[in-house]
Amino acid sequence: MASSDETYSRADAEDEIDILRRVEDDVVDAIQNAENEDVLEYLIEDQELDSVHDGKRGLGAVRKAVLESSIASDRLKRIVSLRGDETPEDILVPRDVERNAKVALEAGKPVVLYGPTGTGKTTFAKQLARETGIGYTLNTATPSWTPSDIIGGVSPDYTGDDLSYRTKLGCVSEAVQRARTFDVEYGVILDEITRADISKIFGPLYTAIENPHQTIFETDEGETIELDERVNIICTMNMSDRTVNELDNAITRRFAMIELDEYEEDKRRQLFKDWITTHVTDQSDLVDSDILRLFERDYEGINHGHEATSQGAIMRFGPMHYRDVAVFLGVACREGGEYEHDQTAAVGQAFRTYVVPRLLNSAAFPQMERIVQHYRALNDEFDEFDLSPAAELAERELEQERRQMGSYDQ
Repeated sequence: MASSDETYSRADAEDEIDILRRVEDDVVDAIQNAENEDVLEYLIEDQELDSVHDGKRGLGAVRKAVLESSIASDRLKRIVSLRGDETPEDILVPRDVERNAKVALEAGKPVVLYGPTGTGKTTFAKQLARETGIGYTLNTATPSWTPSDIIGGVSPDYTGDDLSYRTKLGCVSEAVQRARTFDVEYGVILDEITRADISKIFGPLYTAIENPHQTIFETDEGETIELDERVNIICTMNMSDRTVNELDNAITRRFAMIELDEYEEDKRRQLFKDWITTHVTDQSDLVDSDILRLFERDYEGINHGHEATSQGAIMRFGPMHYRDVAVFLGVACREGGEYEHDQTAAVGQAFRTYVVPRLLNSAAFPQMERIVQHYRALNDEFDEFDLSPAAELAERELEQERRQMGSYDQ
């Protein structure tokens, strides 16, 4: 191993690769003393020594050394930061949605991606974070969230003999600290923020956005945290049960509101084809074109209505739900699967399991009636499949709703 005051060459790395695979400290030294980025590319891209020592994902000593390196490019830093991230590379959201979100972040505005369930908001949030920084953290909101989950707070420390208290960074403060430490652009995703009380949890963040140089948190070590222009804040919001007009003005004034709703028809169709090919084709005797036509008819009927009945859309419903249907069919209909010998029934069961409950979850009574009509019509149209389980579930829920309404009227 080269001494700490000598540069470390690609030839050194190749000669000592067996040792480097065994000794983490030697890899860190090699990165810190590398004579050029070619050495780092060999260690990280070719040999993937960060995975060898740090695991499939997470920030270990080797990845930290790369992120701290003055000769590592943003591309190489992004590789180690996103190791193990399986987010799809292809961005399928409408072009104006992608452009508006990127412009907002470049202008220093936090972003809220909002729209109906199943429109791929979380996937796009991760893609956006990847495109605009070298890494990101994903944090899913819960009803118990408080401002400390965003900014930071005090939490009990049970590690010593006596109970003590320490400051703990929130997800935004943690992103700021990481951007500072490695001098990089970094993303923080706050997913499904409608699960929490937005006005409550975002109060200190609103103040920080208005006054970016104001300290929002101080660690036990005396480090002050202020919002940093290198940190991109990206939120997602399910709008199936509310509209933008119902939101607190505080968030719409401080965040760029980016609606994610309709996909272009060709991209949506390509999604359906990819899922069917990946999950269904090799595992079942189901005909791809029939499954694709069913997905299209179901999606169109829910989102745009039926020409035959002259009725309009039932509700907004995204295409991502159909991936779950495709995965179910592949597992259920494969050799030895639960529906190997009853594959037409599997289709109705998949819709009963993944699509109908999600529709009913946010449906008002008139919409429930339409959902029943919709699946009855689909069951009549598609002789290839038994969609009665989906229709029957909707019918039972509708009848229960009728009984409840009847009891209220008495």
